[in-house]
Amino acid sequence: MPVFAYAGRMVGIPARLIHQGIPVKTFSSLVLLALSPLFALWAQDRSADAAVRDYRLGPDDQVSIRVQDLDKLQLDNTLAPKIDVNGNLNLPLIGHVHAEGLTLDKLEKEIASKLSNVLQNPSVSASIVQYRNHPVSMLGAVRNPSVLQVAQHKRLLEVLSMAGGLAPDAGDKIKISRRTSMGPLPLPGAILDSSAGFYVGQVDVRTLMQATDPDLNIEVLEHDVITVPRAELVYVIGAVKRAGGFTLGEREKISVLQALSLAEGLDRAASPKSARLLREGAPGKERTQIPINLKPILAGNAPDVALRANDILFIPTSTTKLATMRGIEAVIQMGSGALIYR
Repeated sequence: MPVFAYAGRMVGIPARLIHQGIPVKTFSSLVLLALSPLFALWAQDRSADAAVRDYRLGPDDQVSIRVQDLDKLQLDNTLAPKIDVNGNLNLPLIGHVHAEGLTLDKLEKEIASKLSNVLQNPSVSASIVQYRNHPVSMLGAVRNPSVLQVAQHKRLLEVLSMAGGLAPDAGDKIKISRRTSMGPLPLPGAILDSSAGFYVGQVDVRTLMQATDPDLNIEVLEHDVITVPRAELVYVIGAVKRAGGFTLGEREKISVLQALSLAEGLDRAASPKSARLLREGAPGKERTQIPINLKPILAGNAPDVALRANDILFIPTSTTKLATMRGIEAVIQMGSGALIYR
């Protein structure tokens, strides 16, 4: 029991349970449950270290190289050179070592092989001090579309932030293209376009922003092309309180009542029974005009009408209402002037 008590206290099992003599099987389960976060952290560190060791070096990467016993030759045994534009490291005693495309393990073996003419059984260790920046193309509905120079191990949300975030008219999907030479694109439903040499996948914007699926926040690699398509719009113009284009977002269609709500309702001088819907037809042809009487729709006596992408809902101004309103305004102004005169 003393061993159990010590182990139990180490992982936070209540002392009363230990002193009550819980079964060994139950105790073991409690210990494993208590230690599971530590195991998860250990596994995460191992995975991160494996990713670093598998990373392929390239120009502008800075690598720390340590060679045991090099100080015996009156040379610094720890170096931190950068890989030059030709993919080479310039090292004492052995000169140029081509490092581009090598992993750290292969680089260590290459340096050790060249040093074997100078040192007996040289022991070489290498690590990455600073990753090179690499180009990532950010296109479409972001605030600052451009080719970004991104450091290694940046994730999708970080890169979107570097581009200023999504534009107000951004669609609900993010498209990512990755060269096949960089490995598979780790997204569900990603497609290989072998003729173009790219993997292509999509990320749902809402799911990404709500962080309900962390796996969608993938690591961005060099030469990735990230495209945010612009959302499709419907337009409400004329006698409404806020005319403009309104994004469909995740919806393929919205109704006339929903569009009017986004436009904050009709203006006082509107003529709802004379509204028209302007809809795109075949390419190169004029829009089709569809008359819509909004009065029974607003009263709930007629079915709502669905709007498609790029539809224009036009609400004309009633000349009778406008003339009446102007007359009332003129009378009010005259009355106010008469009061002031008296």
